[in-house]
Amino acid sequence: MTALTVDQMALVKATAPVFAEHGATITKHFYQRMFAAHPELKNVFNQTHQKSGSQPETLARAVYAYAANIDNLGVLGGAVTHIAHKHASLNIRPEHYPIVGRHLLGAVVDVLGEAVDQPTLDAWTVAYEQLANLMIGVEAKLYESASWSGFRPFKVIRKHVESDEITSFYLAPADGSSAGGFQPGQYVSVTRFVDRLGVDQPRQYSLSDAPHGKWLRISVKREAARGEAEPGHVSNLMHDGVGAGTVVHVSAPMGEFTLDRTPSTPVVLVSGGVGITPMASMLATLVAERSDRAITFVHACRNTRVHAFRDWLQGIAAGHPNVRRAVFYEQVSPQDRCGIDYDHEGRIDLARIESIALQPNADYYLCGPVAFMREQRDALIARGVDAARIHTEIFGSGML
Repeated sequence: MTALTVDQMALVKATAPVFAEHGATITKHFYQRMFAAHPELKNVFNQTHQKSGSQPETLARAVYAYAANIDNLGVLGGAVTHIAHKHASLNIRPEHYPIVGRHLLGAVVDVLGEAVDQPTLDAWTVAYEQLANLMIGVEAKLYESASWSGFRPFKVIRKHVESDEITSFYLAPADGSSAGGFQPGQYVSVTRFVDRLGVDQPRQYSLSDAPHGKWLRISVKREAARGEAEPGHVSNLMHDGVGAGTVVHVSAPMGEFTLDRTPSTPVVLVSGGVGITPMASMLATLVAERSDRAITFVHACRNTRVHAFRDWLQGIAAGHPNVRRAVFYEQVSPQDRCGIDYDHEGRIDLARIESIALQPNADYYLCGPVAFMREQRDALIARGVDAARIHTEIFGSGML
């Protein structure tokens, strides 16, 4: 591997503002170039994110961050780990990186033209090789520790409606072997062929049960059309076309948003909407391990109709003195029972539940829409919680 010289590092860093200004244009063109030359890669990349522009924008931000910090890559450690888990879940392999590099650098030249001189292009070529080797090394360790390689056939042994929007699928290995282990909070990728697109499409779903080797459970929200956004291709296929006996292909569990099971200090799980899925796994694991940690489960949703795992959570809280819950309904309906289905009306407000949510030395796990997590994180920090004790999960695109 060729090492970046000091001058080349300076050239890459100097071009960071270019990606701030033109990055989305470059990355959108990059994907068009790459898919034209390698249409098989449409099976790997989320085509909905391509159409919405979120994937090109994510890549542009990642490239900008890399260029801006080329002389101090240590600050990108968390982002590298996050992306590596996404890549490993999608079975991104070393042979994909030269393809990406060739078309990414080609897109830079296509978009910027004569503004890119040869020394700058040479510097970016070496910089990309450095990044590719970094990612390949991190991903290799993930593959080595994974329960299996690539996508493995699983059979749906049970399908259970959790709410008007969320349905759970219990997945057991088609060959009858163990489902393997995972860390509560992790996710898997599931692929389905989408007729409308003519390609397989992977989607990542959090595991929503404790690890026990019998099955893996995912709980999928049906994504309806919103505004100009189309309904979710895979989520609707799962709800409407996948039942008991159907075989789906599943990646090994990945994800760095995981429950630390070693301390005895309190744990507070805060979720919004479908963000309840990894929290259900964390709570189920703590209960299965008969943990005596003080556990607070805080959840927000609209009302009973969309409240997944409602009866299960009621039973856990009633049967385990160390588990307390605080459920907020934003749109209470006449059939919703205060004190049974929910505890508070409105959005999550930590001021109303400080006595159970703010615990000394507690670890906080947040999952839900980005704005929701930002709001809860800010509220916790404002109340003196150490930011290092606040852990968040981010859904959506995050792939280089």
